[in-house]
Amino acid sequence: MTLTQDGPRSGAAGAPEKRGMNLTLRIWRQQGPTVKGKMVTYKVTDISPDMSFLEMLDVLNEQLILQGDDPVAFDHDCREGICGMCGVMINGMAHGPQQTTTCQLHMRSFKDGDTIDVEPWRASAFPVVKDLAVDRRAFDRIIQAGGYISVPTGTAPEAHATPVPKKDADNAFDAATCIGCGACVAACPNASSMLFTAAKVTHLGLLPQGQPERDDRVVNMVAQQDREGFGGCTNIGECSAACPKGISMETISRLNHDLLGALRAGARPKS
Repeated sequence: MTLTQDGPRSGAAGAPEKRGMNLTLRIWRQQGPTVKGKMVTYKVTDISPDMSFLEMLDVLNEQLILQGDDPVAFDHDCREGICGMCGVMINGMAHGPQQTTTCQLHMRSFKDGDTIDVEPWRASAFPVVKDLAVDRRAFDRIIQAGGYISVPTGTAPEAHATPVPKKDADNAFDAATCIGCGACVAACPNASSMLFTAAKVTHLGLLPQGQPERDDRVVNMVAQQDREGFGGCTNIGECSAACPKGISMETISRLNHDLLGALRAGARPKS
């Protein structure tokens, strides 16, 4: 239906004008980590180009529930591109065709009639919980291994009490924007978590407050990363290209610099 000076007018031959897109979804369905999964095809109709990708999945799930079927499980929380929970592979790309989080990807990135493949993150260190939801606690354990500082908490110090060079402050802030979504791992052919680990090591290692644990931090976090079963980094660059926060591979160079320095100084990971 369109509006004209003479009032509302229907489409050709009196048919209602089409408003949304019709899409074919091929979605990975898996009941649990020990159950064999498969791709299942669904149809969704009249999808608004202004919907987010997760809103489109909500529409599908409402349709499945009304049909008495099991809805598709997927991770999500803030839906504002902040928490990093919503990651899935869309047509083989982490978070889809745009460098953003899945919840901030809009359906106008696709065309009417498209077939869209939706899969969970691809990494043995991220086992499937159900359907598109994966267990990312490996990231938590990497942070627990050394991603902290020993400076006492309490009343915040005066902002200019500890001078920090602007370049270091900017680089630390850029690294700290990592939301731990796991896109870097899913995009990497080796399923490496080096960009994530480097971001968590770097943003503390560049600041004065992070110096007491600097050597122990890097060796322990890298050792935990290896224990979790993530692959090795071969500097392909897919991690940075898929990162919704655009974290640079320079953080990996900084991690390697810190790691070599710590090992030469005699630092060794905790057993």
